[in-house]
Amino acid sequence: MRKLLAREFPQDQEVIYLNHAAVAPWPLRTCEAVRAFAWENTHTGARDYSRWMAREMTLRKQLQQLINAPSVRDIAFTKNTSEAISLVACGIEWHPEDNIVTTDEEFPSNRIPWQAQAAYGVELREVPIHLPEPELALIGACDRNTRLLTVSSVQYGSGIRLDLELLGRHCREQGILFCVDAIQSIGAVDFDVQTVGADFVMADGHKWMLGPEGLALFYSTPEARDCLRLHQYGWHMTASAGNFDQRDWRIADSALRFECGSPNMLGIHALSASISLLLEIGMQEITRLVLEKTTYLYERMATIAGIHFLTPREAQRRAGILGFRIHSVDNPILHRKLLEQGVICAQRGGGIRFSPHFYTSLSKLDSAIEILNKTLCDM
Repeated sequence: MRKLLAREFPQDQEVIYLNHAAVAPWPLRTCEAVRAFAWENTHTGARDYSRWMAREMTLRKQLQQLINAPSVRDIAFTKNTSEAISLVACGIEWHPEDNIVTTDEEFPSNRIPWQAQAAYGVELREVPIHLPEPELALIGACDRNTRLLTVSSVQYGSGIRLDLELLGRHCREQGILFCVDAIQSIGAVDFDVQTVGADFVMADGHKWMLGPEGLALFYSTPEARDCLRLHQYGWHMTASAGNFDQRDWRIADSALRFECGSPNMLGIHALSASISLLLEIGMQEITRLVLEKTTYLYERMATIAGIHFLTPREAQRRAGILGFRIHSVDNPILHRKLLEQGVICAQRGGGIRFSPHFYTSLSKLDSAIEILNKTLCDM
């Protein structure tokens, strides 16, 4: 494992990368896949396009395996998480007095598309979840007019990890659609769509999946996707895609219906390479390592004077994010000083966010804590 990680992540020594919850570095194999694709395009163009299409199907199968989807037909590609959520939000035929239940900590991608449905008389209920049992608060906000419950599996700012299985069970019992923004889970911790019981799941590839920006996973069950009206059409989303002369076309039965035009082949080659590494190591092992890193940070940083963790201490409530703030310390200044010293992190949720991945060494974490302590002493 050590040799594999050293080869795949040859990052500059002065860089301590704790920003996988934003945009992750690529593994070396992804860089090589992009280089090879660019070389082929330059020298032979799309001569072997059928092989590119085979790579597209390989990625669908990889993603199916990664999230344990029942069928590859349930997997669609979108440009990003926002587009996938918008396909759901704008696809449901809303009625006046319908409501949507969500948390009060959502990233704008999982808030703005739902707020936009106010034009149809839909109420968005944002529930506080910084509670011992946030799932019960979300369930308590649902009533007979609730059409959909939408949550992030892990909150981008606080790092709170929700019990999705409990929420999914309630939604199934009450006939409520369940939508999960899993961008802060997939690739960081094991994620099983069948266990969760979600109708829709979406996640960009450029965070914990270690892929490029511009390509996202969109999962839907057959029953749920039949509930959505389409607003985008093109040659690629028909049941007979590739038959360009057919006039009496129909919409694809599979999730392909959400892909109206040509696929992002460059992104597909890149993300497929990245996912191959996750599957090679195995998500159970990756989950163990990610939680090991955040636990290590939590325990080492707990002695810092004035620290307040935004992320819960309990392991079952954490994934790859550790958010914190320091009493009387200005977050923007602290963030800037950390960046200047090579600690790549983010400002989120009213604090500083560290997000190491499975390959991040403990020595790098030690260095980050040392730099943080020294910076605080100098401020």
